[in-house]
Order: sequence, then structure tokens, then C-alpha cells
Amino acid sequence: MTHAPEITADRITALKRRIDRPVVLVGLMGAGKSTVGRRLASLLGAPFADSDLAIEEAAQRTVSEIFEEFGEHYFRDGERRVIARLMDGGEGVIATGGGAFVNPETRALILERAIAVWLDCSVETLVARTRRRDTRPLLRSGDPREILTRLHAERAPAYAEAPIRIAAGDAPHQQTAMKILEAIEQWL
Repeated sequence: MTHAPEITADRITALKRRIDRPVVLVGLMGAGKSTVGRRLASLLGAPFADSDLAIEEAAQRTVSEIFEEFGEHYFRDGERRVIARLMDGGEGVIATGGGAFVNPETRALILERAIAVWLDCSVETLVARTRRRDTRPLLRSGDPREILTRLHAERAPAYAEAPIRIAAGDAPHQQTAMKILEAIEQWL
């Protein structure tokens, strides 16, 4: 199997000049949005934000605590407002929580004001990655494999509205970030 040459520094510089809005990464928990997002932001020389961390900072509570105390509906409303604020800067890379893009209002906001990129992975990869941390409120109520399989099936139609889809798999994060840059370059 031959691999296309990596996107060059000159192409990245030219691409950065063409990107006129934030790049927002969407997808299920464990897809690599935060890790790949940091790498992508570094390649672009742009700021990076993780919406879950921004929510926790604003609320002075963890995402799990917000879910437990106020419920998912309350969390999603706050999440939409935080993502809108993060996009106000007009540039950079934003990693969203797994359910953010499923919310119709948040999805419309992202599609209107950003370049949405769906990081898609197999359920096997998601299970392996989410097993490493017990910070996922939606995985605490049963078997993670069953929950992730169900969430993947339920959320895929919403994620598919993102104009760019990247198979995130087990590739190194740098390689995934380069694939995103190449896809954005083609999309623009």
C-alpha cells in the first residue's frame, strides 16, 4: 500500500491563510478529538480549545458532576453557549464533547460558523480508548461496548452532516491531523 506524501509546511502555511473560521472536531467519546485537535492546532500555529474543559472551568464542576446534578438537557444548553463563545474568536481548533454535534441547535451553529470535521472510529477502538479513564458519564450506566455501539448507530446520522469525515482509527495522531489538513485543503 502506498501512502500519499505528507502535506508540506508550505502547503500548511497556504492552507492556514485560506481557513477563515474555526475547525471544530466532532465524534464519539474516545475518537481522539482532544489529542488530535491539539496536534492539528500545533500544525496550524493556531489556538486549541476543548469545550468540555471550558465548560468545567466556567461551571467550576466536572462534566460528570453537571450531568449528575442538573441533567443532560441543562448540560447541552450550557455546552452550546460555550461552543458559540469559543467560535467567536474566528480561528483555531475546537474539540467538542461527543454529544455536542447531536444537539440540532449546536450542530446548526457549528455548520454555519465553522469547518466541522467528524473523527470516526470503530467501536473496538472507542472501547479501548474510553476504558483508560472513568470520566465518561454516559458509560457508567452499563456495558461500555453496548453503549458505544448504540451511540455510534444513533449519532452517526448527525455526525454525517459534517462536511469532512476522517477515519481516525489507530493511526498516530500526527497522521490523523495531516489527513484532516489534506481534507480541509480539498474541501476549501
